Amino acid sequence: MRWRGGRQSENVEDRRGMPGGTMMMGGGLGTLVLIVLALIFGIDPQALFQPGPAGPGGPGGGFNPNQQAPLNPKNDEAKQFVSAVLADTEDVWNELFRAQGQRYREPKLVLFTDGVQSACGTADSAVGPFYCPGDQTVYLDLEFFRELKERFGAPGDFAQAYVIAHEVGHHVQQLMGISDKVHAMRGRVDKAEFNRLSVRLELQADFFAGVWAHHAQRMRNILEEGDIEEALRAAAAIGDDRLQRQSRGVVVPDSFTHGTSEQRVRWFRRGFETGDISKGDTFSARDL
Repeated sequence: MRWRGGRQSENVEDRRGMPGGTMMMGGGLGTLVLIVLALIFGIDPQALFQPGPAGPGGPGGGFNPNQQAPLNPKNDEAKQFVSAVLADTEDVWNELFRAQGQRYREPKLVLFTDGVQSACGTADSAVGPFYCPGDQTVYLDLEFFRELKERFGAPGDFAQAYVIAHEVGHHVQQLMGISDKVHAMRGRVDKAEFNRLSVRLELQADFFAGVWAHHAQRMRNILEEGDIEEALRAAAAIGDDRLQRQSRGVVVPDSFTHGTSEQRVRWFRRGFETGDISKGDTFSARDL
């Protein structure tokens, strides 16, 4: 994938290395909390803000509530990659929404390590990348990309880009009001039927990822040989049937929430080949 040299999104927030992925407090409220805690524990509040000896934090080495542990160049490049892909999704969806006389509200993307707090609650890395409609933010632990390669057998930078584009696809659904309609059915239909609705929601996000790839290629010529195959391999690797077979040894279709490998591949491919949002109505489709 040709991603270097392109625009990088300003909507990426890096919480890697922060306990629980929480946002560190800064400014007025954060300072007030620090002072109150200092008084409770008998510490001179001024000492919290005095520069200390030079150390790992650099010259002055004082307490900095916004400072993170240094990241190695490999992680920095990973962040640059994520920022470039997110920027590409912004460019594409801004254009497509504008063409329909609408405004695209760009999502945030939070990088975290191990666990994170969001408007949807606390989650650990085991849940994988996810989108939270409550704060319109994509959450991603970069460790998932290693698992995608080593555990799921889907290496490649475009496989990773597909994952990001899929989560942004959920944001598009949120802006279009599709997600709210599906989530409103929870408790109104039985679990098996809600799972079927969830599958259609996820397959549409795969379709939107394909739409992004179509237009990103048209706008910036991002694709290199083998890139689409990487995305299709990733889509197939995380199909419900394949994951259930690997983990349980048996496939239970009524419990599917994301779709089979074949379905995920099919809808991503349809999005990529057509680039037409109107072709992605998975909810009306007779055959998925």
